[in-house]
Amino acid sequence: MATLASSYTNDLLEAGCDEAGRGCLAGPVVAAAVILPNEYSNNLLNDSKQLSAKKRDFLRTQIEKDAIAYAVAFVDNKEIDEVNILNASFLAMHRAVDQLNQKPELLLIDGNRFKPYEGINHECIVKGDGKYLSIAAASILAKTYRDEFMTELDAKHPGYGWSKNMGYPTKEHRNGIEKLGVTPYHRMSFQLLPTQMELF
Repeated sequence: MATLASSYTNDLLEAGCDEAGRGCLAGPVVAAAVILPNEYSNNLLNDSKQLSAKKRDFLRTQIEKDAIAYAVAFVDNKEIDEVNILNASFLAMHRAVDQLNQKPELLLIDGNRFKPYEGINHECIVKGDGKYLSIAAASILAKTYRDEFMTELDAKHPGYGWSKNMGYPTKEHRNGIEKLGVTPYHRMSFQLLPTQMELF
């Protein structure tokens, strides 16, 4: 496994930012911002998608202990429907940065687009969660907090398999929508069922 870089610059206080849940049919999009100490190293830390749930949970505890500052922010499904998923992802990242108790000098954004955050420069890094430790840390926090939320929702709205699929468009989730209809947590601006295509 390739070792992730501890920083993008040598002298700026950097916050890695990433989100989880963009492609889901239900639930919020969740973003995290993480500032790690200079020269930080952690051999286990990697893009959250490459790790088991058990490893992610273990790393979340380590990240929260080791980080200089971290924050997690939610944008719910109703806001997603209002502003669209791309803008909701940016909004979630902005909210996470807002909550940091230390102001970073540079934001490292996973992906190729971002809406500038006033007063802080940013760098967009494609597949950044597999390149920089702070972005990988943010991806783990965003994913674990969102998974926790969806697992809790699954108990209130059984039948969609959310504790397993976390709101992604799996067969079980779509079968649930067909059988039970939608919940207050579904994103109505998304194509919830393939048959919707026949309506147009």
